[in-house]
Amino acid sequence: MENHRQQGILYIVVPCYNEEEAIEKSAERLIAKLRQLETDNMISPQSRIVLVDDGSKDRTWELIEALYEKNDSIIGLRFAHNRGHQNAILAGMMYAKDYCDFAITIDADLQQDINAMELFISEYVSGSEIVFGVRNSRNTDSFFKKISATAFYKMMRFLGCSIYENSADYRLMSAKALDALSEYSEVNLFLRGIIPDIGLKTSVVHFDVFPREQGKSKYSLSKMATLAADGITSFSIRPIRLVFMMGALSILVGFFMIIHILYEHYFGYTVNGWSSILMSVWLLGGAILLSLGIIGEYVGRNYMETKRRPRYYFWDVLSHDAHEDTQV
Repeated sequence: MENHRQQGILYIVVPCYNEEEAIEKSAERLIAKLRQLETDNMISPQSRIVLVDDGSKDRTWELIEALYEKNDSIIGLRFAHNRGHQNAILAGMMYAKDYCDFAITIDADLQQDINAMELFISEYVSGSEIVFGVRNSRNTDSFFKKISATAFYKMMRFLGCSIYENSADYRLMSAKALDALSEYSEVNLFLRGIIPDIGLKTSVVHFDVFPREQGKSKYSLSKMATLAADGITSFSIRPIRLVFMMGALSILVGFFMIIHILYEHYFGYTVNGWSSILMSVWLLGGAILLSLGIIGEYVGRNYMETKRRPRYYFWDVLSHDAHEDTQV
């Protein structure tokens, strides 16, 4: 066990989007957890909670301001616009890396078991630079989400991404790992794929997920689809290779269709061949459209990357620490 890792400064990063119903109770629970960890001599009294408001349209920021006024452990970061869950997590971690020894990210609804933090910290003290949180089960998910999530993780593994199945954005990263993450400058963020790619010493902690107590999930089907597209296009060119294979297969099928059509024409069955021609048109048309869609995804994402625009911009920063940078 490395003694210099004991009682390090912990920053808990919490992305928030329209969480007015949950933020106060969640902050209260996190503050209590912070105090408990301090009492148990697991973290430094200088540890903090970073609440990142991802351009909320409700009273989330007002409540963060009130929490900041009441408690010195609270830090508030406010985006000028909604930039997405992944950017909110990244922003909190990039802020924290200048002050903490290690950071833990967790969602604002606290569906993830906060009591697993002790296990995260123990792994960190034992030498791990990154500790991944992996769900014990998906029993709290709907049938559709359970099936789609399982299929997504298996597809990502097939495409060559070093992702942990059933992993979440509940993880611990050391200051060293956060510095390494800051070198990744892509706009299309998929942290569950980027962070395993860093290559530092890692370990895994399993945790339970509980039903949401306040409010509703802000992670809609469209947001999940966007995250999946970011993950696929950010970490693999295999879909483009599959397009090439589809094209080759379509040509092969078309070749046999030509032989079939000539055969029908020779024996006077051209009317019956109408179904074969129609099938080939649909097959080739579908393959072309699918291929163009996949290629278009890559072209579009390359276009966004070449703009080099800031991933986020802080409108407000509430902190007792001196910090000048407001855009990344």
